[in-house]
Amino acid sequence: MTTSSIEQLLMTSGALLRDGHFLYASGRHGNAYFNKDALYTDPVLMKQLGEAMALPFIGTAIEAVAGPTVGGVILAQWVAYHLQEKTGRRIVACFAEERPTIGGAHVPCGSASGYSLVHPLRGCPDSVVATAAGTKERFFGRGYDRLIASRRVLVVEDVLTTGGSVRQVVDAVRRVGGIPVGVSALCNRGGVTIESLAVPTLHALLSLILESWPAQDCPLCRRGIPINTSLGKGGKSA
Repeated sequence: MTTSSIEQLLMTSGALLRDGHFLYASGRHGNAYFNKDALYTDPVLMKQLGEAMALPFIGTAIEAVAGPTVGGVILAQWVAYHLQEKTGRRIVACFAEERPTIGGAHVPCGSASGYSLVHPLRGCPDSVVATAAGTKERFFGRGYDRLIASRRVLVVEDVLTTGGSVRQVVDAVRRVGGIPVGVSALCNRGGVTIESLAVPTLHALLSLILESWPAQDCPLCRRGIPINTSLGKGGKSA
């Protein structure tokens, strides 16, 4: 699939919208929006996109695919499926969940906090290291930490904006002894780089530069074009 065919496919599916008026999470306004949630209702489309995301990594001996919750769960399944189909090797698919870190201290499993924050070396399958008050990080629970330990892992994501969630997954892979081989994304809309993700390879099906303006300078507002109240921060979607 070419970049232009992928862009057309995303526009036809309603995932990529142009020539509108959207309010972004940053508070800025723009005329385009990537509605990733529109993709996940169409398994046939997801199968196509999963194949396209897998192809650049066919020859890199991937052994596991991991993504952040929520969208990365679906992507990890489809990308792992296509890697396994094309290589004949068993590929593990898993996901990294998000939990808060508490005060820089290790909190025992089953504590009153309700979180399972313990040192990984103590053997808890839901382990994650608490680093700083008020922060969050990704971790592999449900036994996934053991599945990806010592394995070559491809990290997947739908939309890269700052790359923060993906970097947390990359860090979580390393923390349990996995080897991050690269990142495969549907869309890189934030100019995210391999340096910021700390991986050797980054591939995105689509790279977008979404023009945006501060609310007080928005030309769409000056022209009286209403903000879309169904998508973005102007509606219910984040």
